[in-house]
Amino acid sequence: MICAYIGLGANLNAPLQQLAAAVAALAEIPNTTVHRVSGFYGSKPMGPQDQPDYVNAVAALHTKLSAEQLLDQLQQIELSHGRVRKAERWGPRTLDLDILLFGDMLIETPRLTVPHYGMAVREFVLYPLAEIAPDLQIPKLGSLAALLAQVPINGLSLLQSP
Repeated sequence: MICAYIGLGANLNAPLQQLAAAVAALAEIPNTTVHRVSGFYGSKPMGPQDQPDYVNAVAALHTKLSAEQLLDQLQQIELSHGRVRKAERWGPRTLDLDILLFGDMLIETPRLTVPHYGMAVREFVLYPLAEIAPDLQIPKLGSLAALLAQVPINGLSLLQSP
């Protein structure tokens, strides 16, 4: 079993409910169990500011799937929740599921980069991740604690405890 950390985000169609439903859907992935889930956090959008605030969380999964197989499952969940992939980056969405970490693997394929390319500077990833794995060492990036010391909380607020 590999421990994979998944970033969850939504800002359309009742985002708190979208994330709760996404966590339930993660539990249905074959050969995978949900180990821990952070609280749900409110955050300002990246990119265009003329969109609703986001709700974000991080889940730790234990899986026997490969990273690409897990990515396929996550994209299916996104689609089932009404996700439409558009050319606009960082635009509004019903659900976004990202593989942040996959064990201690470094992955660089056309479909997947692990560790997730932006996680080291995103408060809405680091703070929820620290809630469920405070002592985490991140490949190529170092300790989660050191990353947190460099990234301000930037208005991030806990909306719902785990």
